[in-house]
Amino acid sequence: MANRLRTGFGSIAAPARGILVVFADDGLRLGSATQALLNPTRDLLARAAAADNFKGKNGTALDIVAPAGLKASRLIVVGVGKASDLEDFVKLGGAAMGRIPAAATEATIVLELHGGPMKPEQAADVALGVELRAYAFDRYKTKRKEGEERPTQRRVTFGVANVQGARKAWNEREAIAAGALLARDLINEPPNVLYPEEFARRASALRKLGVVVEVLDERAMKKLGMNALLAVGQGSRHASRVAVMRWNGGKSGGAPVAFVGKGVCFDTGGISIKPAANMEDMKGDMAGAACVVGLMRALAGRKAKVNAVGVIGLVENMPDGNAQRPGDIVTSMSGQTIEIINTDAEGRLVLGDVLWYVKSRFKPKFMIDLATLTGAIVVSLGHEHAGLFSNDDRLSERLAKAGTATGERVWRMPLSAEYDKLIDSKVADMKNTGGRVGGAITAAQFLQRFVDKTPWAHLDIAGTGFNRSCSRRAITIPTGPRYGSSSTASACRRTQPPTNASCFFSTAKMRTPLPPRASGGRRRKRKASLPPIGRRTRRGVGSARRECRACADRLRFLGREAFVTTLVPRTRSSHRSVRQIRANFGIGTLAC
Repeated sequence: MANRLRTGFGSIAAPARGILVVFADDGLRLGSATQALLNPTRDLLARAAAADNFKGKNGTALDIVAPAGLKASRLIVVGVGKASDLEDFVKLGGAAMGRIPAAATEATIVLELHGGPMKPEQAADVALGVELRAYAFDRYKTKRKEGEERPTQRRVTFGVANVQGARKAWNEREAIAAGALLARDLINEPPNVLYPEEFARRASALRKLGVVVEVLDERAMKKLGMNALLAVGQGSRHASRVAVMRWNGGKSGGAPVAFVGKGVCFDTGGISIKPAANMEDMKGDMAGAACVVGLMRALAGRKAKVNAVGVIGLVENMPDGNAQRPGDIVTSMSGQTIEIINTDAEGRLVLGDVLWYVKSRFKPKFMIDLATLTGAIVVSLGHEHAGLFSNDDRLSERLAKAGTATGERVWRMPLSAEYDKLIDSKVADMKNTGGRVGGAITAAQFLQRFVDKTPWAHLDIAGTGFNRSCSRRAITIPTGPRYGSSSTASACRRTQPPTNASCFFSTAKMRTPLPPRASGGRRRKRKASLPPIGRRTRRGVGSARRECRACADRLRFLGREAFVTTLVPRTRSSHRSVRQIRANFGIGTLAC
């Protein structure tokens, strides 16, 4: 979508209009050039800081409207804490942009600290943070409430000491920002707009930047034997696609590095359909593919001196009379057969065929796949780390270091033969799920069967790839704290995980047993206890059962005492209402 923010670099000077943003350390000390700019309003600044108890701590800001002595309509002083501890200038840029009112049309940010002006690389990082923080996906809004109007164009000027140096450093970061914003747009698009054919068309737009793009249709995929991928999309009226993007910026004939993305444009779960709650978030199940397209956009924009291949499998997982069924057996491109246990474990089927295709055709130095693959990784790592699985220690170390440097943190998870046994099938070479135990690991074990000896890493970004409900960040990709609070660039990740686990629940331990029967004589009281997992209840109390796979998957991590599949004890109480049983046992609601 069109970026309504325009940025530029200029010398440090007082603006004639708009908002002025400056930085102060924890001693309320400003840079020398900044002090000269604010000299006419020095007393006002001191009094306002004292009145607001502003001390320049990191993350705080002082906002002065219509400052006397300045032409700027607003003065914002952003605290940086100890300047010597300041390392993340991208995050600083995001924090500064977050303080500028959304209705503002023009702002000037003076890039100077107490110790002196920022270096060109630091200034460019601040500009990157501003660009990412300013992102908003609102193209489908036709009306706004009073006071929420947004300008059609916004401009931010950065006051720097070395204008040419800052512009040169910004050229590289501008390409990174463009890739990140493209990925976000793809993720945020509604599924009725961005289906497989349209996704492939947008990926093809990279041709104008010099990227070689090839799109495989279903006929071509059938000829290649990509039956696992095709089986996922056979229930949709939208045809599946594979988009192959190549950037040849390195040595001619050199082996490329390869990136593979899962592109399930909408995932209902298929015949193994998901719960209705939060299913709308399944438009983000193509975040891995969006990452790959954004990456190829950034490489081309930077004119990176590398040979890189990006391949994305694009499907839509829908229930239909023609959809694949649990129990089906499909033959993948590798020739390995797969028993379908759960049609909601579809992403690995897409990736398996694409990984084999990339390995066989391009023979890359290494392969990295990105996918919102499992809810189990969210249970394990939450929304702060992506799960890293790899068959190569050196590649894992490089990814971990890169994640630490950029704020896109990863955590390595295990792979071993013991887990691999869980996906063995009695009727095929493998099955597409090993159950709930170690779900993220068995999914990675599945993928490993399609890479052979090629150095490979799998990034499960289910917890970091898409977020809707975060109060301090916004819908996003990529992720990571470095882009600042509310930054949709690194952004908002704390949504319900895009998986069957998107249920709500509350539980409590039992407090009292059911009272004895009012008639029929004395009866020995039995100690009330929760039934074991999966225990059948007696006839007449089956209506008390409240269970779904998603709740069960998440509640297993809470321990046996909190895990409830039935809401009745092991006594004959079928005549009692479910409500009374809940009240007597203090058991909360499990709802899907």
